[in-house]
Amino acid sequence: MKENEIQKKILEYLSKQEWPSTTEDIAKNIGISWNTAELHLTKLQVQEKVKFRRVGRQNQWWINKSYKRNM
Repeated sequence: MKENEIQKKILEYLSKQEWPSTTEDIAKNIGISWNTAELHLTKLQVQEKVKFRRVGRQNQWWINKSYKRNM
């Protein structure tokens, strides 16, 4: 998969979620490794398309509402 395809799939997945998702959940549902998911999620965070928080040992991600409105 190409970089923009992965990021598009991540954004589509997160836009359908009601709650924050972990890196592991996202990777599993998209069919990529945890490391690949984390890399692309970080890139999307820098672009302000997703938001992030660390809870215990989990990285949790959700789509940025202001970005979602512009999808």
